[in-house]
Amino acid sequence: HVQLVESGGGSVQAGGSLRLSCAASGYTYSMHCMGWFRQAPGKEREGVAGIDSDGRTSYADSVKGRFTISQDIANNTVHLKMNRLKPEDTGMYYCAAGFVRYDLLGDYEYNYWGQGTQVTVS
Repeated sequence: HVQLVESGGGSVQAGGSLRLSCAASGYTYSMHCMGWFRQAPGKEREGVAGIDSDGRTSYADSVKGRFTISQDIANNTVHLKMNRLKPEDTGMYYCAAGFVRYDLLGDYEYNYWGQGTQVTVS
């Protein structure tokens, strides 16, 4: 049974920082990719950042230079460090895992999803 549990969301003022974490269990992390997605009210879910088992990363243009995805393979955890947050970064952030073939930011590539953690930037 695969389980992804996000943590680290919260409310922050514009310009502030947050660090999200996603702990995976029942999952062979080293064989797969992990990603972060977000969904704002009334908007479609969008890919924010992804990382593969070799450490290659991909970022949405809107977060490049501000967000950093990293992984701790030994502990089956992936992190998203978010700096210089903007109000438009507000949304529910989801962790996802899967065997990505083409697009680390494509939600169709991922098989497993967490419940989400809310990020609010004011």
